[in-house]
Amino acid sequence: MPVAHYTLEGTTAIVQMDDGKANALSDAMIAELGEALTRAEKEATAFVLAGRPDRFCAGFDLRVMMSSPDAAKALLRAGGDLLMRLYGSPLPVVAACTGHALAGGALVLLTADVRVGAAGSFRIGLNETSIGIPVPVLGIELARDRLVPTELGRATLGAQIYGPEDAARAGYLDEVAAASEVLARAKEHAARLGALSRMAYHATKKRLRGRTIDHIVATFDEDMRTITLGG
Repeated sequence: MPVAHYTLEGTTAIVQMDDGKANALSDAMIAELGEALTRAEKEATAFVLAGRPDRFCAGFDLRVMMSSPDAAKALLRAGGDLLMRLYGSPLPVVAACTGHALAGGALVLLTADVRVGAAGSFRIGLNETSIGIPVPVLGIELARDRLVPTELGRATLGAQIYGPEDAARAGYLDEVAAASEVLARAKEHAARLGALSRMAYHATKKRLRGRTIDHIVATFDEDMRTITLGG
């Protein structure tokens, strides 16, 4: 069964993550999201990434992450490639954060150009250090680029978890809306950004994010070699 469901509404690609559980970044989810982004970049002017009700993304599949260092690094490699594609996509990328977004799920939020979050008792943040996993360079640099500077230490070293309103103040979200309105608001942002010049948008994004992407890519393999799970 698919875990990332693709539809095209006008010129906006809508992709909903739904694995029937917590929307973990499994091998299947990563592969299907990559395929969806490839398709969208061919036929759409903007890309909306949504979760299922109450769940946006739980992050990397812990069953794989804890199975062996090699399996964890392979999953992180595939996920890292996807995150860099989202972060640098020529399309406007809008996240409809429909619920919890933890660890890698919070990183997905940090890659999006606009992030709309659902109001409610949801948990958003990088909880890696609280479960014995170092935040990788990829996570540090995305957080450094997108979060409010005064929250960077708490969000990474301190594994601070935020509710939606506080997540917006910290920089994980751009706005908070009623759960019933999140997807509609995301589509509105996508339509507005998708109407801009694609050439100008992509060139500006490269200028804005190119150095961060280059640094993450250049350090990724060495960083993966130094990560010790459960340490």
